[in-house]
Amino acid sequence: MKSKQHNNIVLNNREVKAVVYNFQQWISVTDPSELKREFEYFLSVSGYHVLNFVEHFFPNGGYTSLWLLSESHLAIHTFIADNKTYIELTGCNEAMNKMFIEAFEQKYSNQKIV
Repeated sequence: MKSKQHNNIVLNNREVKAVVYNFQQWISVTDPSELKREFEYFLSVSGYHVLNFVEHFFPNGGYTSLWLLSESHLAIHTFIADNKTYIELTGCNEAMNKMFIEAFEQKYSNQKIV
């Protein structure tokens, strides 16, 4: 699912649109190493700039990771008991968002959960 939110702000006496593009999806892949590798690749081919990365491995096997981007962030959360993973990308660049979604669809179109 993708969505777009925007508001206008004033910067240096001129109006600038503040726009946020959001991509949310559930997939059936829960392997942390695959998720990290593939989503780092998606960010790279989309032109996103990674400022920081953090991940946490929960005792029950769950996994959470967060990429802080100069354009916003990407978060991944696995739900082991349900065998699914939630992905959410928020960014301010429409072209990068579209490229990310295209890369995602090429890899995970058969593993999406509706």
